[in-house]
Amino acid sequence: MFSKGKRLCTILTFIRTWFILGLIFSFNFGAWSYTYASDSKISQQSIDILTQIGQATAEIAEAVKPAIVNISTTRTIKIQGNTNPFLDDPFFRRFFGDQFRAPKERKTASLGSGVIVDSKGYILTANHVIQGAEEINVTLSDKREFKGKIVGNDAMTDIGIIKIDADNLPTIKWGDSDKLKVAETVLAIGSPYGLSQTVTTGIVSAVGRANVGIADYEDFIQTDAAINPGNSGGALVNVRGELVGINTAIFSTSGGYQGIGFAIPTNMAKTVMDSLIKKGKVIRGWFGVTIQPLTPELAKQFDLKEEKGALVGDVIEGSPAEKAGLQRGDVIIEYDGKKIEEPYQLRNMVANTTPGQEVELKIIRENKTETKKLTIGELPAEMQKPSKSEYNNLLRGVTVQDLTPEIYNKLNIPKKLKGVIISDIDEDSPATMVLKEGDVLQEINRQKINNVRDYENVAAKIKPGENILLFIFRSGSSLYVTLSGK
Repeated sequence: MFSKGKRLCTILTFIRTWFILGLIFSFNFGAWSYTYASDSKISQQSIDILTQIGQATAEIAEAVKPAIVNISTTRTIKIQGNTNPFLDDPFFRRFFGDQFRAPKERKTASLGSGVIVDSKGYILTANHVIQGAEEINVTLSDKREFKGKIVGNDAMTDIGIIKIDADNLPTIKWGDSDKLKVAETVLAIGSPYGLSQTVTTGIVSAVGRANVGIADYEDFIQTDAAINPGNSGGALVNVRGELVGINTAIFSTSGGYQGIGFAIPTNMAKTVMDSLIKKGKVIRGWFGVTIQPLTPELAKQFDLKEEKGALVGDVIEGSPAEKAGLQRGDVIIEYDGKKIEEPYQLRNMVANTTPGQEVELKIIRENKTETKKLTIGELPAEMQKPSKSEYNNLLRGVTVQDLTPEIYNKLNIPKKLKGVIISDIDEDSPATMVLKEGDVLQEINRQKINNVRDYENVAAKIKPGENILLFIFRSGSSLYVTLSGK
């Protein structure tokens, strides 16, 4: 009995001990929790600062959102019939004819955004949002809907202008995109995936982005504000609620936001827009030189201290540059008082200069700095835009343009090679299965092609359904390919 009682006492003592330890542990745990919670209090100052930032952002968005519109377009594309070789079998075609090979049409829809820049109904957007559209529907922030009409577009900057029949519309203030600084806060507003009036915030990641491959004239603002499909044509605004950019593209390997978006600066967009509205076309300055960037090797050969400026590769006969005495090998380091570090800067400055205006150039020639004055001319029409063939033959829907020094360098094309480069091919073009964007057409039916004019002269004479022999340059090699009408 004693031993049993002793054992029972021991057990009760053990239980009581653990009970007391548990209470102590619970008390301490509660104390620790309380201490931790009290240490993590958010100061009123932090709350006030974040509240003010949030309120400021909300005010900016509220002020500009009424001027942002949703744009939906429809267009008809032709789809080539089945390309299965079985359909080329004479036996099959004897009984069924070409009914399975005939092109089919289907309607496609796309979404984008736009910015009201005039109370009378003018809307600024991206050219690729409205290009080729048969029907344009514009939805305002107050849910009213209008039919849009294209006033003008410019593929070389990806700017488009449409108009709706409405008055007293809310507009947005213009900002000076040249004053944007890296790390400055910006807001992107548009209709990603059709979700209208979407606002995202970020910073200016970089300015003056060129050689992106989106347009011919590039001077993009790069931002990390979330931009997705459908944002194209929407607004990029600064903290003053001013329009500083038109969202145009993203860099993405997935098709969605990855932190790199591009916007066309408003100083460029406004110049193009005003020209389209007032004159029905874009008038660009020109002085007749081909230019290229300076590499370390070239800088060494020309005995230059810095790799800054635009190296003149050629001077066009009879151009303002020739009349002013510019020569091959000159390095242009200043244009109208503004320093030139990269060729794209000079190209954009010249394009934005009004024809007839006299400007001063500062150049380096044989280690000596010289000053030249010249009068800017107008960019010739044949150099303004790519040629898109609307011929009724197998080159239908193929867009080509002249080779430029920038294209030669970017695509590593041999300098001696002549031709035109394919910049776009319509989905319904008979050439889609054979040709690719970036191909250089050197010959058509054994006739040499040196420029767009040669291409148009030869292509216009090809009959519908006629087979075409092409000599092209692709991926470092030249080869023959054929377009067959059967």
